[in-house]
Amino acid sequence: MTEEQNTRLPYRLREPFLSKTEAALFRLLTEMMGVRYVICPKVALSDLFIILRPNENVHFFNKIFRKHVDFLLCDPVTYEPSFGVEIVKPIARDGVREADKFMEDLFTDAGLPLVHIPSHEHYDPADIIALFQLAVVKMGKTSSVRVENPMETVPNCPVCGKMMVLRIHRDGADKGRKYYGCIDSPRCSGVVEIV
Repeated sequence: MTEEQNTRLPYRLREPFLSKTEAALFRLLTEMMGVRYVICPKVALSDLFIILRPNENVHFFNKIFRKHVDFLLCDPVTYEPSFGVEIVKPIARDGVREADKFMEDLFTDAGLPLVHIPSHEHYDPADIIALFQLAVVKMGKTSSVRVENPMETVPNCPVCGKMMVLRIHRDGADKGRKYYGCIDSPRCSGVVEIV
């Protein structure tokens, strides 16, 4: 092995980037949606969703870590997400895979329609339109809550600007009271009291 080969990073392009079923659906969505939506493939869930009070809800982060939605359709001007599209594998018997149920709940709670499309190598535009309509109807039956200002969920440190974590006063007059302390404590003494 040459010295150049030894110093090369151990990464290579994943091929293919889209599977045959993903590529077929991507082509059809592009044809059908025209300029109405920007279609983004394989969007990480952690780039799409925030977790309220992440230091208190770590186990919820683990549910979306290293997971993605197959396609995200966004408004071409604002890039605001309009639809999620997930290719689902057929399952034996009448039932729902746990991962598919989680994705449905996640998107519904965020107020974003999720279209489940059965995996095929060829897709019928009429079937796809019907699935989009079904997703919109489902969303109309639920109420959702969007976080208008996600930065209010966990404050940034007023001293250094880093993320803060929930802490509890261990002694003194405030013993037992919760507060936000800088994640870089003790190097940074930033504190935000919870009123």
